[in-house]
Amino acid sequence: MTYLKKNRYPTEDYVAGILSGNRVILSQSITLIESKLIQDNLLAHEIIEHILPKTGKSIRIGITGVPGVGKSSFIEKFGIHIINLGYKLAVLAIDPSSQKSGGSILGDKTRMETLAKNENAFIRPSSTGGTLGGVGNKTREALMLCEAAGFDVIIIETVGVGQSEVIVNQIVDFFLLLMLAGAGDELQGIKKGIMEMADCIAITKADGQNKYASIKAMQEFQNAIQLIKGISDTWQPKVVTCSALEEIGIGDIWQIIKNYVDLHKNNGLWKIKRSQQNVEWMKSNIDNYLQENFYRHPKLKETFNNIEARVRKGEITPLKGAKNLIDLLEEGK
Repeated sequence: MTYLKKNRYPTEDYVAGILSGNRVILSQSITLIESKLIQDNLLAHEIIEHILPKTGKSIRIGITGVPGVGKSSFIEKFGIHIINLGYKLAVLAIDPSSQKSGGSILGDKTRMETLAKNENAFIRPSSTGGTLGGVGNKTREALMLCEAAGFDVIIIETVGVGQSEVIVNQIVDFFLLLMLAGAGDELQGIKKGIMEMADCIAITKADGQNKYASIKAMQEFQNAIQLIKGISDTWQPKVVTCSALEEIGIGDIWQIIKNYVDLHKNNGLWKIKRSQQNVEWMKSNIDNYLQENFYRHPKLKETFNNIEARVRKGEITPLKGAKNLIDLLEEGK
């Protein structure tokens, strides 16, 4: 391979490495798309353009859940089950970014130790980069790279249930919501928006003394979901119980996903949803581009600190400060 500046390869070397399933090149490529350096962004865009024709064939699954629900434990057992069926699996595990340092915990790879060691699995912990939506601001691109690398199933483990997390539906084919029985206020503690987008709700840790509570919670969710109109008129969201500890219900959830995929491919809704997701991807890129270029603008750099200081001191309102900065850029056009 020929090195470019800062140990970067030519575009064609990244593309060839990804298409051949090279894990090191795949990881380096994801790092490129997550980079905030302009040079890396340009290279990442070229890589994405070249690999796009090789994408779109995987099953994309979004998994989220309340804190303590056991997402990592579930995904490990679920992932091993999928691999044992002959599939190659990638997991994009999104960790929350620190609002102070911008860093993240990135602990999912250690929590899924058995899965991480499997030769047919690829786990990539990534930070949200401070974005809302429960996913990273480059999760779509990372997903495309994994598809081009030959992974049949891609799981996106989101940060956790939150009001803004519905954006995950703009990325995945199937959305799995994990809930925990016995914690109290199960129905009150979940956002209606998440319920509306869930294709399946799985009550986890349905083992030992928690079995009865899990069955009761399942019945409550089945009743509740009848009152909520789903995003698809052709699919009634399923509610099940499962246990990662005892490996109960894991195969049933995979079969539900397969049934969903088969149904929507046969009725044409699969292509329609993917097409709409491409439009949302374009809009997201516009938002990211405008925000990044706003803060990179040379005129803004000269004035931003001054206006920020005035807002901090209460000399001008935040609205006035924002308008002054935007007006400054408009005048410079």
